[in-house]
Amino acid sequence: MEARGELRVGFVGAGRMAQGVAQGAVRAGKVKAANILASAPSDRNLGAFQDLGCRTTHCNSEVLQHCTLVFLATKPHLLPGVLQEISPAITRDHIIVSVAAGVTLQALQQLLPAGTKVLRVMPNLPCMVQEGAVVFARGSCAGEQEAALLKSLLSTCGLCEETPESYIDIHTGVSGSGVAYVYLFAEALAEGAVKMGMPSALANKIAAQTLLGAAKMILETGEHPAKLRSDVCTPGGTTIHALHELEKGALRATVMNAVEVATVRARELGKR
Repeated sequence: MEARGELRVGFVGAGRMAQGVAQGAVRAGKVKAANILASAPSDRNLGAFQDLGCRTTHCNSEVLQHCTLVFLATKPHLLPGVLQEISPAITRDHIIVSVAAGVTLQALQQLLPAGTKVLRVMPNLPCMVQEGAVVFARGSCAGEQEAALLKSLLSTCGLCEETPESYIDIHTGVSGSGVAYVYLFAEALAEGAVKMGMPSALANKIAAQTLLGAAKMILETGEHPAKLRSDVCTPGGTTIHALHELEKGALRATVMNAVEVATVRARELGKR
């Protein structure tokens, strides 16, 4: 399955999460596009892989035949059927990585052949531009070597951390779904500027750069967001007046509630 020591990576399922991981790995030079094989039942999602220079197929088992590191990126409700299909092709050499939201390691290990090295990962969409946030957890048969390989690959997509499995559903609430909260906030920020007379295209660029710069300051300074927020405020100034409006609108509590309900929903999916 490996030629000249080159890593061959497979994707069973070719949706946005799979595309994001593949694009991040290829753009960072971690895996050659020709060494990636993706499968899907139709051509609808395979076009993105083909545009990247990857190989594609409609046969899931073919991915197992040609690749050692295999990402399971199907929709959660389809995963049991897919695992039943590919299990005969899984060997002890394979490393199986599930991207399916809500599907626990325990469930995966019950559905996979005994002794399979399996890990569970939760990326987010910005992996497509190598600015993702990814967490993963190991199954009982996956060791340090498998964890190090996965972290090395996924670190090309952005931040990557190994965590207890219990954190994965929380990560879904704060980051997997969280990018949509940020897009909504960016949209509102830009529309506020449009309301005050700024052209839409310029407003969108400035809103996006504002979010990017603020996030970078949190990461690079190590300061708590509350400290950085306070630093922007001056007594009687524009910022404190604006923040008062956000507090009246219960922005903080609403966002916390959004993270909570998304986390709970992820846990509910895992119990199905």
